[in-house]
Amino acid sequence: MIFRDPLLLILIVVIIPPLIYFYFRLRRSYILFPSLGTVKKLKPSFFQRYRHLLIVIRSIVVVLIIVALARPQYGNEQTRVTTEGVDIVLTVDISGSMLAEDFDIGGRRYNRLYVVKEVVKEFIKKRANDRIGLVVFAGRAYTQCPLTLDYGMLLQLLEKVEIGMIEDGTAIGSAIGSSVDRLKNTKVKGKVIILLTDGRNNAGEIDPFTAAEIARTFGIKIYTVGAGTKGLAPFPAVDIFGNRVIKQVKIDIDDEALTEIAKITDGKYYRATDTESLKEIYSQIDKLEKTETEVTQYTEYNELFPYLLLPAFGLLLFEVGLAKTRLRKIP
Repeated sequence: MIFRDPLLLILIVVIIPPLIYFYFRLRRSYILFPSLGTVKKLKPSFFQRYRHLLIVIRSIVVVLIIVALARPQYGNEQTRVTTEGVDIVLTVDISGSMLAEDFDIGGRRYNRLYVVKEVVKEFIKKRANDRIGLVVFAGRAYTQCPLTLDYGMLLQLLEKVEIGMIEDGTAIGSAIGSSVDRLKNTKVKGKVIILLTDGRNNAGEIDPFTAAEIARTFGIKIYTVGAGTKGLAPFPAVDIFGNRVIKQVKIDIDDEALTEIAKITDGKYYRATDTESLKEIYSQIDKLEKTETEVTQYTEYNELFPYLLLPAFGLLLFEVGLAKTRLRKIP
C-alpha cells in the first residue's frame, strides 16, 4: 500500500494539542461540596466514567479523514510482453533403433528415446512466447502436436510418444517435409526445425536434401542432431528362453547427410554420444534461437480512501449522537 499524497499525514499532529488541553482540563475540573462525605457517597455512572470517550472518537475521526485525504492506494503490478517469437518444430526419430540403451541418467541406463524425451521436456520448459510443435517419424512422419503456446498440452503429447506407434524405418525426408508443412505459412521471421535421428534415410518418398531445399525457400533453418554412440551400441533383445538380454548392435548414423541438411538451411549439425552432450546441444540451440522481448511494466492502483471515510463519518454521527444524549453537557 502506498499514499498518493503522503505529506498530508503530517496533519495528524494537529490533534495532539487538543488532546493535551483536554487532559489537563479534565484533571483541573472540580465542583464545590460542603463536605467530602457527600462526594464519597456518589457513584459515577458508566457514561460519567467514560465521559472522555467523545474526544477519543473525535480524534479517531480526524485521523481517518487525514489518512483518507492522503489517498492510500493498493497497486496491482502487471507486465505486458510484446514479442514476435520463434516457431519451432521438434522432429524426433522413433524408429526401432531408438531402443538402444547407450544413454544413462543418474548412473542408470535408459534407451535413446526416453533420454531424448527428458531433454526435450527441459528445452520446452525453458522457452517462452514461442509456438512449438512436435513431429515424430519412423517409416513415415506423423504430427503429434501442431504449433502451440500451450506447453502443458505439448508435454502431455510428448509423454505419449512411443516406439512402435509408427511402422519402422527412418524417413528423414518425410519428417522434414511434414515439419516444413507446419511452418511454411506462419508469419513470424524465425522458423526452426530441430531434427533428431540415430540412423540414415531408408524410407519415405521425399529425398532429405530436396526437403532441405524446400525448407530453405520458406526461410526455415534446420538444426540436425545425431544421437547415439559411434560403433556398437547395447540393444535389448530376447533369447531363446524368453529372457531379456543385451546385445551389441551396430547402428549407422549418417553424419555426412545430416551435416549437409543443416548446411543447406544455414543451420548446424550436432553429435550427441551421451546424455550430457545431448543436454548441451539443446541448451546451445536454445541460446541461439532466443527472441528479443519488449517489456512494458505498469501498475494499476485501487483507491482505498472510501474504506476510511465511511467509518469516519459513521463514528462522527455516533459521537454527535452521544454528545446530544448520554454525554450531553449541561451549561
